[in-house]
Amino acid sequence: MRIDVLTLFPDMFQMPLSYSILKRAQEQNIVEIVLSNIRDFATDSYRKVDDKPYGGGPGMVMMPGPVFDCFEHIRPQASEPGRVILLTPQGQTLTQEKAVQFSAEPRLILIAGRYEGFDERIRTGLGAEQISIGDYVLSGGELAAMVLIDAVVRLLPGALGDETGAADDSFCDGLLEYPQYTRPEMFRNMKVPDILLSGDHGKIAAWRNEQRLERTKQWRPELYEKYVKGQAQNDK
Repeated sequence: MRIDVLTLFPDMFQMPLSYSILKRAQEQNIVEIVLSNIRDFATDSYRKVDDKPYGGGPGMVMMPGPVFDCFEHIRPQASEPGRVILLTPQGQTLTQEKAVQFSAEPRLILIAGRYEGFDERIRTGLGAEQISIGDYVLSGGELAAMVLIDAVVRLLPGALGDETGAADDSFCDGLLEYPQYTRPEMFRNMKVPDILLSGDHGKIAAWRNEQRLERTKQWRPELYEKYVKGQAQNDK
């Protein structure tokens, strides 16, 4: 997979991309992540990429010209045209289901916004879909792009090393993950559940499934309701 990131602040990505799973995935050629600076495509001596909004209003809006020029520069660099994504609070919420869909793409092109947002012609002209990581506002789309990259890359074959790792994650089938324990067996009068020490893998699996159901019902009732409805439909 190739992931292109169009941003005004490419240096923000250097550290997150240099550790752990993302670093290994790049070293093993599982993913190629290419950062492009939109400001490099500004046409004036001030490298201006934003301007006041037509009709008035607070703040500044990203101009279409530099974004289009940056996009048109990077798009021919790979054979696949890529799925174009704007990181914006107006977008659909990023979910595990969405991350799985994105992980099946050979190429993603992420555009991180700043200021008061994008000139609308960026979205319509590039045929981009909008993605948000939650109902809150950040200073820019860079952090949201990092979240999306991490969620997607860890799903790529070989990225985690243990191929079953992602399958056990929260939300993989609509439920939260079961509780985890490690050594020591007793810590400050808190003991590991006996079932996990039993060696009976069948009973352990059943206990973990019960815990997933109970946790989801208690902590995320909307997910639990959706899961129950889905199971009922499958049983028909």
